Formats: sequence, C-alpha cells, structure tokens
Amino acid sequence: MLAESLEANVFHYNAAISACEKGRQWLLALDLLSHMPDVRVIPDEISYNAAISACEKGGQWQLALGLLSSMPGLRVVPNKITYNAAISACEKGEQWQLALGLLSSMPDIRLIPDEISYSAAISSCEKVGQWQLALRLLSSMLDMRVVPDKINYSAAISACEKGGQWQLALGLLNNMPSMRIVRDVIAYNAAISACEKGGQWRLALGLLTSMPDVKVIPNVISYNGAISAFEKGGQWQMALSLLRSMLDMMVIPNKITYSAAISACEKGGRWQMALSLLSSMPDARVIPNEVTYGAAISACEKGRHWQPALSLLSSMPDLRIFQDEFSYNAAISSCSKEGQWQISLRLPSSMPDMRVAPNEITYNAAIHSCESCGQWQLALNVLSLMPAGGVVPDTITYSAAMSVAAGTEFAEPNARGKGGT
Repeated sequence: MLAESLEANVFHYNAAISACEKGRQWLLALDLLSHMPDVRVIPDEISYNAAISACEKGGQWQLALGLLSSMPGLRVVPNKITYNAAISACEKGEQWQLALGLLSSMPDIRLIPDEISYSAAISSCEKVGQWQLALRLLSSMLDMRVVPDKINYSAAISACEKGGQWQLALGLLNNMPSMRIVRDVIAYNAAISACEKGGQWRLALGLLTSMPDVKVIPNVISYNGAISAFEKGGQWQMALSLLRSMLDMMVIPNKITYSAAISACEKGGRWQMALSLLSSMPDARVIPNEVTYGAAISACEKGRHWQPALSLLSSMPDLRIFQDEFSYNAAISSCSKEGQWQISLRLPSSMPDMRVAPNEITYNAAIHSCESCGQWQLALNVLSLMPAGGVVPDTITYSAAMSVAAGTEFAEPNARGKGGT
C-alpha cells in the first residue's frame, strides 16, 4: 500500500500489528508501531494492546512494561485489555511481584480487573509456588465482584500443587460445584498432581476413577500423574495395571508415562519388568529417551545387575539417546556395588568424551567401588581429581574415602596375624 502511495491508516496498521502478534513476531510488531508516526498515523490503544500482547507471547515482559509506561506520555489511555496483556507478560516472565503490582494499580486508574486479569495474576503466583497469594487473589475476586471461573480455580489448584498443599488443592476442586463452576480435566489433573507430590496415591487414584462420573474424560496427563503417584508410593503393580488400562481407554502413553512406570518397577526391585517396559516402547510407538533409559539403568542398579546396566548405557549412543550424568551415575553405582571397581573407575574418564560432566555423585560412587578391593590409593587419586573437574567434595565423598582407608588399615593387621611381616 505504501509503495503504491495508498493511504495506510490506523486500522491498517492495527490489523498488521495484530497479525504479527498472532504469528508471535514481536520484533515486527514493534517495528510497525514505531513506524506509524513516520507516516503521520497516530497509534491508539488497539495498536499498543496488540504490540504488548506480541511482546507477551514472545516472552518480552520488559518491553511490554515499557510500552505500557509510555502510553500516557503519548496521550494513549490504557484499558483493561492493555493491563491484562501486561500482567500476562509478567506471568510468562515469572515476574509475580510486577504482575500483582499491575493488578493492584488498576483501580487507581478506574479500571476494574476481570477474570482474565486475575487468572494471569494467579498463574504468576502459581509458577513460583506462591500458593498463599494465589488463594488470597482467588478469595478477593468476590470482594471485587468478579466471578471466578474454572481457569482461576485450576491455576489456584496448580499453585497449591507446587506448594505441596494437596489438602487445599482437593478443597478447591471440591468447592467448584458450589460455585457453579464445571470441573474440567485441567482442574482434575492439577489436583491429581498435588496428590502425587504429597505421596497420596490412593487419593490420586480416587480422583482418576471418579472423573468419568462427572463427565470428565481423563487424558494422558491424568494417567501420568496417577502412575507417578504409584511410583512414589512404591506401588509398581498398580502402576503397570494403570498403564495397561490406558490402551483400553484409548489414551496413548508417552515418554513420561513409561518413565514413571519404569521408575515404579525400579523402586519395587523389579528390574526385569523395567527392562521389559523399555523394550516394549517402540511397539507402542513411543521413542525412549535419556529419562527412560536412566530409570531402567537405575532399576538394574537397584537389582544388583551390573551387566544389563552397562549394556543399556553403551547402547544409548547407537540409538541417538544422550547419555546424561544420571545414566552414568546409575551404571557406575551398579558396577561399584558388585565389586566391578575397574569399570567403575574407568567410566568417569569416558564421560567428557560424551560431553557429560561428572558430578559429586559420580566421584562418590567411584570412590566407594575402591572399598571392595581395598584400593585406598586409587580412592585418593579419584578424590584428587575432583577439584580439577570443578567438583567440590562433600561429606559423602570424604566418608567414602575414609571408609576405604579404614577397611584397608584393618585388613593389614589380620594378614600379619597369619604369619605376615
């Protein structure tokens, strides 16, 4: 239009900025906004709202606040949509104090917050585990004559979940019908996750099984939360049973599902079942990753079977699966427990080649492996390597090294008592 000398007015620019916002092109949106005065087009609140929303979607909370603060100087009056976009930008940037500050300042400029304003503010508290503030905001909505909706309640339940307040999360979920709010799968999933983090696997299962009664269809997130609850509660049989029932309910398991189920088998000492689950993933069209492999290796370690643990670790590069410190540590610990000290000491040296940095757990397991063979010199050598690798020894490190030295020291007098020197 500009190239053809056609008039481009504020409506055209607003439509273009809004298109950039929906396409998550915040740089283009800001460029259009800044270009408007050059062609004598005065931006209005719609222009700024779209640009602030574009910054929000692009995770640019500083720029969003900068645009908001510049509006009065340009004689553009912010409205409720402007503030909601700015609060949401702070929420996505985990700037909960700024989000609450914006919300509390709205009445000062005669703007009444709505459910969208509160939803963004509650979500900002939820992201950082400020469950007390989230609940306070939820209760203050009625004082402001704003009726909470299911999004507000789900965010508050999720805040309680992150804060480890499973009782409060269940209370909110149970309170929703009295507020004439329909409970949806998001609210149930947050409550199940709260029970999982609180170690309440029976309650998590109760929520999952009750969902169809209120016409809420569980999804993969619902099942993952319940299976993770079983894993934390050491209920490997129930975890596997729930995994099998997912297919009957036409819910497709994912990597998180299998990782939780394998970890449940690991905690239950069922390393063969863990390996069986891992091998069955491709048939279910789920590609294993470093988390599922790490859980399976850890299961072998707990079951004191170092050969399959080592085999799994060595097979990961061929499958283009990243070997992380967790998988290495589990394999090293497995070899250490079974007296395979040579392998335990060799594995940490191979980690940098795979771009994996050994940590204190790595070194502790390697030092511990020296105890079975009485190799205190090697234990001290591993201890001396830690500062060069940027790892600070902890109390477990020194305890393991002292244990190796003490075991060697006690062994020598026995040898002398049998005719030694």
